[in-house]
Amino acid sequence: MMEEYLKINSIRKTYGDKVAVDDLSLTVPAGSIYGIIGPNGAGKTTTIRMIMDIIAPDSGEVLIEGKKPDSDFKNIVGYLPEERGLHKKMTLEEVIVFFAELKGARRSQILSDIDPWLKRMSLAEYRNRKVEELSKGMQQKLQFVTTMIHKPKLIILDELFSGLDPINIELIKNILLEEKRRGTTILFSTHVMEQAEKLCDFICLINKGQKVLDGRMAEIKTRFGTDTIQVEMEGDGAFAADIPGVESFTEFNNYIELKLGDNADTQMILKKLSEKVKISRFEIVEPSLYNIFIDVARVDPTELNAGEVTNE
Repeated sequence: MMEEYLKINSIRKTYGDKVAVDDLSLTVPAGSIYGIIGPNGAGKTTTIRMIMDIIAPDSGEVLIEGKKPDSDFKNIVGYLPEERGLHKKMTLEEVIVFFAELKGARRSQILSDIDPWLKRMSLAEYRNRKVEELSKGMQQKLQFVTTMIHKPKLIILDELFSGLDPINIELIKNILLEEKRRGTTILFSTHVMEQAEKLCDFICLINKGQKVLDGRMAEIKTRFGTDTIQVEMEGDGAFAADIPGVESFTEFNNYIELKLGDNADTQMILKKLSEKVKISRFEIVEPSLYNIFIDVARVDPTELNAGEVTNE
């Protein structure tokens, strides 16, 4: 059994008549990667701000290693907020040193650590240039460096992947996996299901401020069974929703997912599909996190496809 590092007990936050977070509890094991997943407006950022003590919950509590965070908490946590903020007129070196010293790091140590970080982020040539000269994506990588430079024990990242291209998503993902191997505890929020599915040991799905599902990723996938078919094909597969035995239909950019009802005949489904489209892959799989969310939160998939939650 993994040791508990961060625990949230029944936190609630309201703004006037709006309930942003409603009686939310979760446990983040030490040394794990934990994802808070949900649509935009589900309460993810409010939850993280309560963990960081930026805002206080109306009720409930946040515990770090079994006790309320003290004044040293800011020195052991690396926090990347959803709303990024850097001093545009400062150089990259000045920004990194400024944020690290706020975390209690020694200037001499910071200066020796800057080059390896900037090289890894392909920012080394900009060390003495002003932040305003960087592109938005480069500024985001710089802010990630300021989050990591003081070697935090706990990393909290709000909508980490927003605005990053695939190459930099892969870069950040590899760094987080390295941190996990070193025993760092990582908590991040996202509405991008695919990235959460690849990275997380544990997840908490929230919708409209409430938890709808949480637990170990592998166990959640197993719990929902292998009643889903993924089909890659050429042609319009929308007709698959009407095939007998198909309980629900979700369409992505280059494939469809079919959730099967009881006693569905997969061979008959394959035959019906192959009569109308050219199939390159037909695979019975565990349901995607995207489809699990739709199922447990009773979310209309058309709303999700409009941009609230994405699978890629």
